Amino acid sequence: MDPNLWACTPASGRTTGASLLGFKVEATDGSIGKVDKHSDEVGSAHIVVDTGPWIFGKHVVLPAGVVSSIDIAAETVHVSRTKEEIKNAPEFGTDSHADDPGYRDKLGGYYGGLMG
Repeated sequence: MDPNLWACTPASGRTTGASLLGFKVEATDGSIGKVDKHSDEVGSAHIVVDTGPWIFGKHVVLPAGVVSSIDIAAETVHVSRTKEEIKNAPEFGTDSHADDPGYRDKLGGYYGGLMG
């Protein structure tokens, strides 16, 4: 698994400590929801997106490495994945948490495989 997948890229514009809560999240082909939670933890940075009605009110976890840019003025996070790729990611639920190493490995394997 690529450790850079769990870190913000310098080009994203992410400022450590700045809140992204409520920011809109845009995939390469449209809106997927709003940031519900986020973590800047080294080696595990990610955002949790509330997809609202898009995937029936589910939440998805996106490793920080898929964040391509952040527009602070527009309160929008742009990610380098399609809606379909995000929808097909390992499910995030009560049994799997973003801080669980097993879930992170599974999610990292999925998104890391899309990078090649």
